[in-house]
Amino acid sequence: MIKKTVDSVQKALEGVKDGMTFMLGGFGLCGIPENAIAELVRLNIKDITCISNNAGVDDFGLGQLLQKHQIKKMIASYVGENKEFERQMLSGEMEVELTPQGTLAQKCQAAQGGFPAFYTPAGYGTEVAEGKETREFNGKMYVLEEAFKADFSFVKAWKGDEAGNLIFKGTARNFNPCMCGSANITVAEVEELVPAGELDPNQIHIPGIFVQRIFQGRDYEKRIEQRTVRERK
Repeated sequence: MIKKTVDSVQKALEGVKDGMTFMLGGFGLCGIPENAIAELVRLNIKDITCISNNAGVDDFGLGQLLQKHQIKKMIASYVGENKEFERQMLSGEMEVELTPQGTLAQKCQAAQGGFPAFYTPAGYGTEVAEGKETREFNGKMYVLEEAFKADFSFVKAWKGDEAGNLIFKGTARNFNPCMCGSANITVAEVEELVPAGELDPNQIHIPGIFVQRIFQGRDYEKRIEQRTVRERK
């Protein structure tokens, strides 16, 4: 049995450098790789390209990297909760590539499956399709989208074992599974790390073949992105 465990987030992120491209799982603040992001902040890695559904909030998630101007380019589908993101985008301090959410997921899955590109109808006739090849299939126009190319993908799971098998919980599943195996190195942080063979094979969402490094995460905040309550009557 091949063990993929490392004993710290520092060991898990060995090899990250300035100018790299990183995929980061999560949706909003749900299921984000908090420990990996905190370590990127500590390392002060610069000029990075981040691929993620969104960019966290001003003081949490990828927002922490934005505060230190570590992100050169952001590839995302939704960025409405981060004022610093908006400021850097409008001022030209950071390059932004907005991608339809389904296309973002499929670009990850294409990389995961080893496909260089795919056709999608999403974005045809809009700015999204500018400069890209288009083609007609069965009377409908499609846009050619290339798979992502990333150096590291950082994902967060609920449970994992020493062989890298992962189980996600609830909506924290989101973009994490499709980012596993979509980069040169996939790093998984988990809330609970168990010996190989302890997980029910029928419950595993991602097999260990897609994961190169796994570690036990610490001190998860699990913040609520927007808390809305009713007045008591």
